[in-house]
Amino acid sequence: MKKSCLAMLITSMLIFGTVGIFRRNIALPSAFIAFFRGLTGCLTILPFAGKRILKCSDVPKLMLSGALIGLNWILLFEAYNYTSVSVATLCYYMQPTFLVLLSAVIKKQRLSRLNILCTVISFTGMVLVSGVAESAQEVSLRGIVLGLGAAVLYTAVVMLNMSTKETNGFSKTTVQMGSAALVLLPYLLATGSFSGLTFSGNTLLLLVIMGLVHTGLAYALYFASIPGLSTQTIAFMSYMDPVTALVLSALLLHEKMSFAGALGALFVLGSALVNTVFNEKETKNLQVRPLKQPFPQEEP
Repeated sequence: MKKSCLAMLITSMLIFGTVGIFRRNIALPSAFIAFFRGLTGCLTILPFAGKRILKCSDVPKLMLSGALIGLNWILLFEAYNYTSVSVATLCYYMQPTFLVLLSAVIKKQRLSRLNILCTVISFTGMVLVSGVAESAQEVSLRGIVLGLGAAVLYTAVVMLNMSTKETNGFSKTTVQMGSAALVLLPYLLATGSFSGLTFSGNTLLLLVIMGLVHTGLAYALYFASIPGLSTQTIAFMSYMDPVTALVLSALLLHEKMSFAGALGALFVLGSALVNTVFNEKETKNLQVRPLKQPFPQEEP
């Protein structure tokens, strides 16, 4: 049972790690891709949620977090357009650092020395990844800001989910993805985005794959794996997502990373991993119900 759950989790992480590659090859607006992904994901996961979704007690909060997820996807997809997949992914992985800082402000949680150290290391790594320390490297400030904005929105999503009582991942995510699509629909209609869309055979194929595989299948595998694994295993394995994105962006998109950038990537991912594992241990020590996230830490 544990081996099969681990295999499902690893498969879902590997799929999530290819999102940026697919986005780069879909010549459609980010808002439409986010809408299609939310709609397809909702319809795909709905059968797994079953009648449980009718008993969901936190619909307003889940709808709000779903709206934030839709906006989060748009910012992340736009970040892929303005900077490399590797830089956008690493910006997105500032989320654990933002979560610690925001919890300290909103929940008045005291920052430990380890939290402070990880925060400093994470921001140092982000500076190295961005390239601002290297005058010879072109800096895409817009892409970096978009990636960090996506991380901030996802931090808000995680905090909203921490305040909900619903523990069934399938029902939570069905509501959230449906809400993401519902919020984006008026914007697409108001801007006339549907009328200007053109689909080539290749674009349509990639879009369908992103909806069915990267959203529906990947999240179904992720949630199916959760009951048979520890939260620490899930947290650790979630870092296969950014590593996969970094490797594939180098191999398929020929994105190069300097020594300073590689060191920064190690700082960002390492501090995020330590923060995640440390916070989960503290949660157990305080005997607080551990968070069952609607998405992996990287979830684009």
